[in-house]
Amino acid sequence: MNITLSQVQALFGVSSSGGTASGSAAQAIPALRRAMADGAEAKGIAREKKDPVTLSALAQFRTALDKAETIEKALQDPRILNVLMPALGLAGQESNAGLVRRALMSNPADEKGLAAQLGTAWQNASATLGVHATGLEGLRDATLVEAMSNAYLKYQYRTGLDEQQAGLSDALYFLESAAQATDVYDVLGNAVMRRVVTGALGLPDAMAIQAVETQGRAVTSRLKLESLQDDRAVRKLAERYLIAAANTAAAEAGASSAGDPMSMITALSVQIRT
Repeated sequence: MNITLSQVQALFGVSSSGGTASGSAAQAIPALRRAMADGAEAKGIAREKKDPVTLSALAQFRTALDKAETIEKALQDPRILNVLMPALGLAGQESNAGLVRRALMSNPADEKGLAAQLGTAWQNASATLGVHATGLEGLRDATLVEAMSNAYLKYQYRTGLDEQQAGLSDALYFLESAAQATDVYDVLGNAVMRRVVTGALGLPDAMAIQAVETQGRAVTSRLKLESLQDDRAVRKLAERYLIAAANTAAAEAGASSAGDPMSMITALSVQIRT
């Protein structure tokens, strides 16, 4: 079966062209330092709690949970998945309802189960929810619902940072999660870690259509996996990724501007006057 690059991007969270974000390569590392400063995230999340779009999403999430008839239906409801997937570190998988349902209902301790086969991120998500054992009532547990709501607020806050500096939310997630990767497939199976590592190493998005073993060799030939347990090395990778993301965003913004009819008319006007 042939698979297109756009399909790979949808499945694995590989970045696609067309999006823009502000912030230059020179501003990337200072932006990361500001985001990591004491109290910065708490203040950002406090602001997010007042955002009407975020509040609406959380209200729909809780309403859908209350009305769900079965755990299977709950894990296929867009109103639930739109909060649950980002909260579990699986943003981008909201539209893969069938896969999500099967993976999150599988036993994370079963190495042959779907969650384990999909990688550490899915396995951790399945373990966090525990619905393979508790079912719908477990998903409705007040403590779990509160934890997922708070994680979603954090995700929304961090995603908003990307409007100021391209890739900043990815970098923050990577700094927190890199140590969880025990092998190269944990990196490749996690959309955010994949973006950060391949971006920092300068590996192309198109690599995703290659066999996973080939991808693994491409990464390990440039990166010692044990360095993901080193905070200093992880920080350097995150910084390299941010600089690369800023350069990519700037190039995309330039290409978009060059192809914009109004920009072309303006440029032509300047040429005629000169």
